[in-house]
Amino acid sequence: MTGDGERPLLFLDVDGTLLPYGGARLPSTPEGWDDWQDMSNPQLAEIDLDGARLLALPCVLMWATAWRESANEVIAPLLGLPQLPVADLPDVPEEFEAGVLNWKTKALVQAAAGRPFIWVDDGITDLDHAWVSTHHRGHALLHRVDSAIGLTVTDFAVIHDWLRERRPEAQ
Repeated sequence: MTGDGERPLLFLDVDGTLLPYGGARLPSTPEGWDDWQDMSNPQLAEIDLDGARLLALPCVLMWATAWRESANEVIAPLLGLPQLPVADLPDVPEEFEAGVLNWKTKALVQAAAGRPFIWVDDGITDLDHAWVSTHHRGHALLHRVDSAIGLTVTDFAVIHDWLRERRPEAQ
């Protein structure tokens, strides 16, 4: 897995994944989301992750978040990450319904285009796993993160194990 074209994609969510909720209430209005995605959001102090851990993974990092380009402006500097590509996602639904496919699932499978990928998010369900296994011809790890605490050492271990299992024998 040397060139970017050969390395798996790693789709990164922000809210609940890199930015744990820990009891915070998410905004319910467009104006509230504008404030949430600003450097003045006090919840940003809850980010407890060294971006070097993400950069060390043999993956191509890509934002897969409602933050879109704001993730590069606000989250990337906090983590010490460079500007990352942003997945082309549909509009965020006004309400999140239980029992339906995650609003990102189809777009991420399309973006992966058969390439192996990892998706870390707090909103992944069994329905998403089933849809990806049916519609994606490559390997995929859909890993659900606990939104109250965000990405942990245990989550990184799962990602490392999955990557190790897919590493080509000849290196």
